[in-house]
Amino acid sequence: MANLDTMTTSSLLTRPIAFIDPTTNEPELWNHPMLDLFGKPETYLQLQPLLYSIPSNFGEEYDPEFAPQPTSARDLPDLHAWTIRFAMSVLEIWATKRQPAQLARWCHHVIYAELIKNVGSQKNVGRIRKIYECQPLDGICETTLTVRFEDRVRSLVIRFEGVDHRWLCTSLTLL
Repeated sequence: MANLDTMTTSSLLTRPIAFIDPTTNEPELWNHPMLDLFGKPETYLQLQPLLYSIPSNFGEEYDPEFAPQPTSARDLPDLHAWTIRFAMSVLEIWATKRQPAQLARWCHHVIYAELIKNVGSQKNVGRIRKIYECQPLDGICETTLTVRFEDRVRSLVIRFEGVDHRWLCTSLTLL
């Protein structure tokens, strides 16, 4: 036997390697468990995301026939573009550059009342720096935006819920 210290790489690589002949008809070779790793993948069921069942109601009671109906995110407009447009509109309303009535349809009436209270609370329209979106359940979006107001950076937190085939703002906070 050769001394391992004197063996070179080329002498180690010249050992014969055994391959399975693909033309062989021996079933015991092809039924080896290791070959199952490379077999045909199994088919899996495509699960639908979990849709939340009770929209935010702020303590209001509805007749079950006329209650707000949750809507899946796939039946709603593109979320990222919607978030940017809505946030820019809110920032313009707070800087008195836009009428609050333009967002009345897209806000819960409690949130809309808060939005009206804050009209004129900012001198300038803030600039959106970053957007962080999270969808904990289908039809719900929680968004945090970092907004620059002159030399100050603040966070705008928005929650949207898919209700009656539209995104509805159910929380709006400027930190």
